[in-house]
Amino acid sequence: MENNNLIYAIKELNLWYGNNQALKNVNMNIRKKNVTAIIGPSGCGKSTFIKVLNRMIELVPNVKITGSVLIDDKDIFSDETSLIDLRCKVGMVFQKANPFPKSIFENVAFGPKMQGITSKDKLYHLVERSLKQAALWDEVKDRLHDPGQGLSGGQQQRLCIARTLAMEPEVLLMDEPTSALDPIATLKIEELIHELKESYNIIIVTHNMQQAARVSDRTIFFLNGEVIEEDETDVIFTKPKEQKTNDYITGRFS
Repeated sequence: MENNNLIYAIKELNLWYGNNQALKNVNMNIRKKNVTAIIGPSGCGKSTFIKVLNRMIELVPNVKITGSVLIDDKDIFSDETSLIDLRCKVGMVFQKANPFPKSIFENVAFGPKMQGITSKDKLYHLVERSLKQAALWDEVKDRLHDPGQGLSGGQQQRLCIARTLAMEPEVLLMDEPTSALDPIATLKIEELIHELKESYNIIIVTHNMQQAARVSDRTIFFLNGEVIEEDETDVIFTKPKEQKTNDYITGRFS
């Protein structure tokens, strides 16, 4: 990667589920310390694409991938790449909150414990820091040993964000993180994204174009597995260069 401002460089990325090609010749660079939004209609390859970035896609049977994905100059598909290290470096928050059937504390401490951290003091500080970063600490600090699944939907999603942050990732992938939440919980997550971008590289898939316009610095428009256009977010939403982009953002298709 020639540019130190890039976190990802993606070249000629193609992906098939069996005989069905889901990603077609994807070429792009993703910048550091930005929120990058990925928009496009259902089934266009958005979620497939971000699941490539930490190789979660390999959990799906009959997937074939060609091309290269470099993170900090290292090819994620190289034999030298540790899958565990990659998934620690590239954390993921899913569409539906999925707290473990454990206490709030144990949800956040789970990853660090798996990494071999046993000091109670260190674990407590990690949990406290991660919950503060996820804007959840003040709401749960007096009930850390209550079950995580007893929280509201929005709180559960912030708990899952805290659980991801406890692994100290470099990149935070968010796949439709607010689609199951009410407007107030959605606003809290959006405010959180603004705060987290100071410390993390964030890539968010969203079906909500207003959300993309509110939270992101750059936007990438996918259609039928191809990147149609990528640019600064305000350019995409006010002066797109491609007619297909304009048609999508003005609601001519969805």
